[in-house]
Amino acid sequence: MRVVSLVPSLTEAVAVTAPGLLVGVTDWCTHPADQGAAVRIGGTKNPDVGRIAGLRPDLVIANEEENRLPDLDALRATGAEVLVTEVRDLPQAFAELERVLVGALGLERPEWLDRAEAAWAAVEPPGELRAFVPVWRRPWMVLGRNTFAGDLLARLGVRNAYGDHPERYPKVPLAELAASGCDLVVLPDEPYAFTAEDGPEAFPGLPAALVSGRHLTWYGPSLAEAPQVLGRALSGSWGAAGR
Repeated sequence: MRVVSLVPSLTEAVAVTAPGLLVGVTDWCTHPADQGAAVRIGGTKNPDVGRIAGLRPDLVIANEEENRLPDLDALRATGAEVLVTEVRDLPQAFAELERVLVGALGLERPEWLDRAEAAWAAVEPPGELRAFVPVWRRPWMVLGRNTFAGDLLARLGVRNAYGDHPERYPKVPLAELAASGCDLVVLPDEPYAFTAEDGPEAFPGLPAALVSGRHLTWYGPSLAEAPQVLGRALSGSWGAAGR
């Protein structure tokens, strides 16, 4: 089977489970580092439809949030079969991974998926902290309602202050964020690459947890180690917040 993946998370899931199936991946597909003979077909928001069609894929894997409907329709118009995933929380991530790998690709259920489910089932958060989670600055944008990353944080004891916002990724003025009364700010390193020097200084006096964006937002093999990686990054926040 010849597979093109338009989603970095799913690229890693397929590459780790069945090396050699991928014939096309996006420029943002960084894991695993070695993509073999897979051709780069542009970004997640601007894939090269002609190049993808030329690869003659049996299946194109996409995501309703990551990829644009006009691009997916254009791919379908070339005759390509397009499987579109939806991932808004952890159970849905596990179900969609099985649908892609086992249902669509006919692979055996991978061992890493079992390990990931077991790792998350064993999570026991030490308490609850209230936080906001920027995903961009200039302008500031944060996690809103119904997001995969928000669900993971909730399972680790971090409640998203904007989890009930009407928008999924609202733009929020910096002054409002600073006055939100939260226990901490969670700063992932993607899609915006927040660092110790770029992000925390905007919120003086508020504990900042710098976390791995791949472990917070990707649904694939990284889920097996995500509870430990994210938990370690968040652990210092409990003491800093006086909990």
